[in-house]
Amino acid sequence: MGFRDKLTDYYTKSYLKKYGDRLTQAQGNVLSVKVDVKRYLWIFYVLTAVVFVKPERSKNVIKCTYKKKRWFKKPTFMNIHQGHLIIVQALKDKKNESIKILNIRNLSNKQDLIPVDQPQPKSTTKIQRVRK
Repeated sequence: MGFRDKLTDYYTKSYLKKYGDRLTQAQGNVLSVKVDVKRYLWIFYVLTAVVFVKPERSKNVIKCTYKKKRWFKKPTFMNIHQGHLIIVQALKDKKNESIKILNIRNLSNKQDLIPVDQPQPKSTTKIQRVRK
């Protein structure tokens, strides 16, 4: 195990130790999305997105919030519309009122908020044998 592997392993274990009981996941259809970008002093941007998700086969509605702060460049948020099927990876709020978004995977158009390294499905192509 190299130095880089030890470092990533240490960070992973410490993150799970700190937030392990609060990690959650929600899958369902999007009910509404509200994205708001505020600019302070012409150089500091704050993006706030609120997504309401209705899990499959449930009457509950989950409020998901995403907040991103950035200097000089305007932060972007992925295109999500009403009715899209998504998976939200998040942290539970301490008061259990809403969840804080870490990543969103849109299953309708195969996009991620933060790209995850995963193998892409291989396409199967037929190789035809040429007879001589």
